[in-house]
Amino acid sequence: MFGYQEILTDPSYSNQIITFTFPHIGNVGANKFDTEAKKPAAKGLVIRENISTQSNFRATENFDKWLKKNKLVGIYGVDTRKITQILRDKGAVNAIISYKKNGNFNFKEINKLLKNWQGINNCDLAKEVTRIKKCSWNQSTWASFKGYGQNNKKNHHIVAIDYGAKDNILRNLASLGCKVTVVPANIKSQEILSLNPDGVFLSNGPGDPKATGKITIPTIKAIIKKKIPTFGICLGHQILALALGGKTKKMHHGHRGANHPVLEIKTGKVIITVQNHGFEVVKNSLPKNVKISYKSLFDDSIEGLELTNKPIFSVQYHPEASPGPHDHLELFKKFYYLVKKNA
Repeated sequence: MFGYQEILTDPSYSNQIITFTFPHIGNVGANKFDTEAKKPAAKGLVIRENISTQSNFRATENFDKWLKKNKLVGIYGVDTRKITQILRDKGAVNAIISYKKNGNFNFKEINKLLKNWQGINNCDLAKEVTRIKKCSWNQSTWASFKGYGQNNKKNHHIVAIDYGAKDNILRNLASLGCKVTVVPANIKSQEILSLNPDGVFLSNGPGDPKATGKITIPTIKAIIKKKIPTFGICLGHQILALALGGKTKKMHHGHRGANHPVLEIKTGKVIITVQNHGFEVVKNSLPKNVKISYKSLFDDSIEGLELTNKPIFSVQYHPEASPGPHDHLELFKKFYYLVKKNA
């Protein structure tokens, strides 16, 4: 019933149209807090029912008004669960949302646009959503009746490479009490090392990891060589795997949304996660010093990696998920422990 603002503003959804299967989207309205970036990254949305009047104490405006203000196109009156069945069977497909007041559509032109769109494969979308300049990040996580906090502690220095970082990931890093510096996706290793980081974070982001990797893998390899504690999430996880010598591939329809069960191999514990990725790390492509730490209970795909000889690990899912679930927020504490231990 909520979380749609976070999804539409998540940079990982760049160039994608989102189909929501829950029929009532917009019931809790919109506000200025529940966003993962300054503006929407998604191209559009498809919903079942028309947006109704909001009813929530945190709402500051109607969701439809928020969409129009952000120039985000949407369509309602669509059987979204039928679309989900099509996506399940056929995989991700090209789509266009088109509007004509008189209803006269040029279907030949629409079909041509659909066929000509190159898709996500082999596409570096991180360059479209990354920050252009490095900056400091001080905002910490949300607290009831207080809002977002401010981190005034600077115990250790974490450099976060922004491939399309969600704000709530950066808030969780700041909540560790560390100085957080966010840097562009195309940063060179020399500049990162000149910042004297105690830890490096590899963010989520959109597009094909192999395409983004052409720019960033030399940087990641240099960080690995220096044995700097490193933590990757989603695209950051995939790029780390590539830098370690592994391979990635496009999935049939990817993992999207909440309630994905993930197995922690070491303990047998099941974690309920939020996921948003269309690529995965290929099994049996990783070197011997990399162990698989988590796997999907849906399709057995790799959900986490850990180096046996260096303080480096990553996960495919989103432990910081906003609004949730938060079964594995402790991964940020694990990262902090490695940073503190190696400082």
